[in-house]
Amino acid sequence: QVQLVESGGGEVHAGSSLRLSCVASEYALQYYAVGWFRQAPGKDRVGISCISNGDNSTYYIDAVKGRFTISTDNAKDTVFLQMDALEPDDTAIYSCAAAPRAYNAAHIRCQFRYEYWGQGTQVTVSS
Repeated sequence: QVQLVESGGGEVHAGSSLRLSCVASEYALQYYAVGWFRQAPGKDRVGISCISNGDNSTYYIDAVKGRFTISTDNAKDTVFLQMDALEPDDTAIYSCAAAPRAYNAAHIRCQFRYEYWGQGTQVTVSS
């Protein structure tokens, strides 16, 4: 079973950057799609970006496109979410999830069957 652990959250001012990491224990994510989700206080969880590691396809929702970048390390066991130009509306708990045997993130728009989830990391952006 894949275990995912997020890190890199914190409290920053608007305009700052953070890099979140999603580390898979014991398993490489080479043939998985990994998605980043966020849940703001009082709101539903929303998928914001994903990458399918088998074909390096990526997808972003409009709210983060151009500011956030998703990537995978060479060992394919860590997925990063580089977040630049952070805004107060980015304040949320950020979680990652993995879907096995998943490809073509850009076409699927992250609507994968995620089977494994991390616990989340808090990101707070003040104005």
